[in-house]
Amino acid sequence: MDKIDRMRAFALVAKNASFTTAAKRMGRSARLVSKYVADLENALGVQLLNRTTRSVSLTDAGATYLTLCEPLLDGFDELEERVRNEQVSLRGVIHISAPTGFGVTRLVPSLTKFSEAHPHVELDLRFSDRRASIVEEGLDLAIRIGPMRDSSLKIRQLGPMALVVCASPAYLERAGRPSHPRSLTTHECILDSNMAEPTMWRFDIGGREETVQVNGRFRMDAPAASARLARQGAAIARCPAYTVADCLKTGELVELFAENRIAPYVVAALFPQNRRLTTRVRALIDHLASDPELCPDDRR
Repeated sequence: MDKIDRMRAFALVAKNASFTTAAKRMGRSARLVSKYVADLENALGVQLLNRTTRSVSLTDAGATYLTLCEPLLDGFDELEERVRNEQVSLRGVIHISAPTGFGVTRLVPSLTKFSEAHPHVELDLRFSDRRASIVEEGLDLAIRIGPMRDSSLKIRQLGPMALVVCASPAYLERAGRPSHPRSLTTHECILDSNMAEPTMWRFDIGGREETVQVNGRFRMDAPAASARLARQGAAIARCPAYTVADCLKTGELVELFAENRIAPYVVAALFPQNRRLTTRVRALIDHLASDPELCPDDRR
């Protein structure tokens, strides 16, 4: 019996907590998958799974074995994929997570170009403004903007993304245009609850980064919603450039303190450290990193 089949059966049972689900994904019977796992345990001389009539869970030894065998399975899959496809015809599914606004406006056009070049690759897109758990949700990669706080993931930078402070002409006419970043303390500001410190806005003032404390009645967890609220004249917003680029061009929004922008955030692709990238995922990341339309210079 092939050891790879045993390892794959165990990994699928462990990740799905089900022999039945693992059997369906392998295209085998649940009885055969159970035999694979039992033979693996016998060969190793340790119990990898706790089994009851209602549940399946990992033992401590099983958790260790799963951590070590998953990179081996990924590597084996990539080896087969490279030999089979000769780097010419990529196949398979790529599971991707991205912020909603960025995903719709910037990522989808880039993925369309990638899909045209690789018609046998399937793209499973999951858009959300929350930070998805790549490992737990079975993602191949996640696109994120801003500080990268998860040290357990590998990062490939794709490009810069500026933060833009802006308001509508109607708001500025009603409340007055702030003359200096520090003047924001007396204005209504929209707070981004995705930020670690929503009330602390940073600016480059005289070559030094300075923090200005702002306040406001609105807290939003979606940058596109903040931009829309600002466009309606409710308050001043600080948004990633992709959410307001079109409105700045049409005059629906006016950028404030363009000369005081701090260093832009980074748009990055994140993926698990212990997982070997398949050829198709590596090709997608290379495509995104080389696409000038994904993170264009949004300065006016």
